[in-house]
Amino acid sequence: MIIIGEKINGTIPLVKDAIEKRDSAFIANLAITQAEAGADYLDVCASTAPELEIEALKWLMDVVQEATETPLCIDSPNPRVIEAVFKYAKQPGLLNSISGEGDKCDVLLPLLAGTAWEIVGLTCDDHGIPKDVETKVKITEIMVEKAAKYGIAPDRIHLDPCLLALATDNESFINFMAEIRAIRAVYPDIHITSGLSNISFGLPGRAQVNRTFMALAIQAGMDSAVMDPTNKDMMATIFATNALLGQDRNCRRYSKAFRAGIISPNKKKV
Repeated sequence: MIIIGEKINGTIPLVKDAIEKRDSAFIANLAITQAEAGADYLDVCASTAPELEIEALKWLMDVVQEATETPLCIDSPNPRVIEAVFKYAKQPGLLNSISGEGDKCDVLLPLLAGTAWEIVGLTCDDHGIPKDVETKVKITEIMVEKAAKYGIAPDRIHLDPCLLALATDNESFINFMAEIRAIRAVYPDIHITSGLSNISFGLPGRAQVNRTFMALAIQAGMDSAVMDPTNKDMMATIFATNALLGQDRNCRRYSKAFRAGIISPNKKKV
């Protein structure tokens, strides 16, 4: 499972406050704890007012890169912002994201030519998020074809099928599985990712829904996720699911994670 640490995001109140106050110690601690917990990438998203976003995102990148060597996932809904801060990344990472919307592909994909950077692709376009599998596959094909022009193979794309909240669409996960099968039938090497907490939005007991979704999604073929790597219960779900699916020889990765404290031991009942 490719883990994209989600905690450095300005939509989170404490992070928003830290960005406004330029509290580098707070941000650095978030970066270090996520890296030590097993994050492969650290998402950095300022989510500030448009006129402040470039400067705020550059500051976040500088702080995180000073604190850890874990690659960045540069995140903004505005491709021009990513374009402006891209040069400040010290090593290849992940760009979040392209889609069929506007000129996102035209702005971001040329930045990656001749590099080892990877990218998140969202299955939406100027008409929004389609509900049918066929349209999502078509959007994927368009993005993959555009990426190929810049030497970006499908195995460098993390495709997000734009999972809908279960509270608003009772067949959200069923559709998600169908989308994975359809997309992988065309591009077997493409990564499948998701914003992990999207599925449980609007529901009580969200943690349980998220953990169950993770286990089922791994079985369905998801191999990347935007999530909190410091959540030891979720990490335990990932390692246990991989072991149960025969993807962890002799349960070595599960046992190593347990010994390292990445996953929590069961708590004894008093």
